Amino acid sequence: MTLIDTDRPPTVPAKEWRARKPSLLLEGDHDLCSGCGEPIALRSLLEVIEELGWADRAMAAVGIGCYTALTPLLDVDMVQALHGRAPSVATGLKRMRPDRLVFTLQGDGDMVNEGLQEVLHSAARGEAITCVLLNNGVFGETGGHMTATTVLGQRTKNTLEGRDAKYHGHPISMTDLLPPLGGVSYVARGTVTTARDVERTRRYLRRALEAQIAGDGFSFVEILTMCPTGWFIPVTEGPGYLNDTIAPVFRTGEFKADGKIVETQK
Repeated sequence: MTLIDTDRPPTVPAKEWRARKPSLLLEGDHDLCSGCGEPIALRSLLEVIEELGWADRAMAAVGIGCYTALTPLLDVDMVQALHGRAPSVATGLKRMRPDRLVFTLQGDGDMVNEGLQEVLHSAARGEAITCVLLNNGVFGETGGHMTATTVLGQRTKNTLEGRDAKYHGHPISMTDLLPPLGGVSYVARGTVTTARDVERTRRYLRRALEAQIAGDGFSFVEILTMCPTGWFIPVTEGPGYLNDTIAPVFRTGEFKADGKIVETQK
């Protein structure tokens, strides 16, 4: 290891390192709330697509949610789907253009509330698409009310005393529903609260897209994202809230890889 002497001016001028922007990201500014985790997740996805060399062949079917505001910033061919219908639209895209890398971008309200049947049937058929779920446990775009993934005890605009299993039911975990289906090749869940978590999530995204490229069937990655506005907490408390409240219910890790169910997650 080389130690830098700080008692005198450096003999070699310092270099300014600028943040590298993915080629598929047209600009870095967005108008989502401070502390939102969705831009981190989306940037990670774009970086992986670029690294795989599929930047000029990527196509997306986009759901309806806060993240939809990011789509004008992406240099990717996209189709805006009706609420919850992105997997069916992606199926059509892939069948018509099997040479393309096709993925969906959906929130928990869009995928698990509005379109649960769409993603389940696409998975069961083994469609060669990759579905990406951004899960923050609330309908963020419409003000922060409960979704099908809101955890028990979580406060939302329509569960002010916290989600009650007897009244509201239990949260739905996609990583429990999808792995048993025969058409599914890869299932994972990551998060974006720390640099380590972001890198792990990037690895999951890469493996999911590689499964599609290899023609192995349906692949899925869920990403837990922060939503301080919808959670009614200060911005700085977002990562801690996610780790303490949501992550214990929705475990992270790989749940199915190479077509085989994985038994260990954290």
